[in-house]
Amino acid sequence: MTDAASRAEERVARVRDDPAGRYALAEEFYRQASGPRRRYGHAELSFMRWSLGRGVLAPETAERPGSPWWRAVNERLLRDKTEAHLLCAGKPAAAGARSVEFWTDFIRAPAPGRWYRAHNASIVAGYLEHEDLAAAESRVERFMMNVALLRVLFTHAMLVRPRLALGRAAAFGPLLADPRHRAVRMFLDLGRSFPPDYPVTTPVDETVLDEHALARMLDYGLIVPRLPALYAFSAESLDQPRLTDLLDDGVPAYVWPRTERRTWYIGNTGPHLRVIARASGARLSWEPSPLAPARRRESPGRRNR
Repeated sequence: MTDAASRAEERVARVRDDPAGRYALAEEFYRQASGPRRRYGHAELSFMRWSLGRGVLAPETAERPGSPWWRAVNERLLRDKTEAHLLCAGKPAAAGARSVEFWTDFIRAPAPGRWYRAHNASIVAGYLEHEDLAAAESRVERFMMNVALLRVLFTHAMLVRPRLALGRAAAFGPLLADPRHRAVRMFLDLGRSFPPDYPVTTPVDETVLDEHALARMLDYGLIVPRLPALYAFSAESLDQPRLTDLLDDGVPAYVWPRTERRTWYIGNTGPHLRVIARASGARLSWEPSPLAPARRRESPGRRNR
């Protein structure tokens, strides 16, 4: 392990059981930077505030323990950024991982596309590294993991491959997905899609049906029809060929067995989703499951919005 990697590991270890300290370390990367890098933290820090609010980053020894998986993926992101910062601030040395190289590229020449490549490379590396921890989570939590992944990959494509992501509406992609602008949060904010607490106690089917209408239109109307091309683009861009294995015949499959595929069809109802897909130049290829409800149900514990 390089000196920078060891020092980064030490810094992350100091805040491992301190959720507020994790956030401060993430924020420090942007706040203490000079120049344009300061403006790039909107989406990442917004998602981290949501994670803190849910409690997934709480220590495993807390009264309400956090999630080992969410904690591990967050640590990978923090370590990569910290190591890259140390490398750029000190003597030239080799990065300990490809994702760290992407962060050093961003630090030396900040640009929206470089930020997405670095951020998403760290996130995907965390996903692939911690499949064992993900397998221990509930079905609803694993569903949310898959949605979080496809959303962040889609937002990257909106910026650098807008025709792939938005079809006829490609011109809007770079404007909406720029990480320096607050608008990007509406694509990466899962707070309007899923319950705010961890662990989630509602069944996964009910959780899917309770997703906000606009979020469901984004997921099923725009993103779903493009998943194979989206994951192929991301695998190449992030130098992570295993990423395409996280789809099973076009259906999200991160720690998700084929026997449970029907869950992904539950939210895929309503002709408006096909209209949205066609309007953007895509086709909604998933057919509604015969077990999927014909219309949205209201649950007794549904959140007020």
